[in-house]
Amino acid sequence: MPTGRVKWYDPDRGFGFVSNPGGEDVYVGSQVLPDGVTELHKGQRLEYDFAEARKGPQAMRVSVLDDGPPSAPQKGARNHKYSPDKLHELVQDTVTLLESRVQPSLEAGRRPDRKEGRQVAEILRTIARELDS
Repeated sequence: MPTGRVKWYDPDRGFGFVSNPGGEDVYVGSQVLPDGVTELHKGQRLEYDFAEARKGPQAMRVSVLDDGPPSAPQKGARNHKYSPDKLHELVQDTVTLLESRVQPSLEAGRRPDRKEGRQVAEILRTIARELDS
């Protein structure tokens, strides 16, 4: 059985590829993963049997040999700049700023001046990036 490393694996799509020392990369579908294994991580070592399929080599049986590189960031890993408490304070301060500086201008039928508008927009983008990460 050849041994290779996971190139990539997408658990949402249910497949990925593992390197094949003797040729082209091998397709690995979720249906051939061992019981209890739901995803693979980049760099993880696998032992596998494969067969030639219409679209290229396809794994028929897979054994996981290790958990992969310990320092490798996993897909979708979150990297937050602010703690939840600090983010809460930031959101509260932003709401206060919007109510006291932006909303009165809008109620009077005008927009905030350009400088203030850019500062508020940057604060809102920072909060959005933090919530989206």
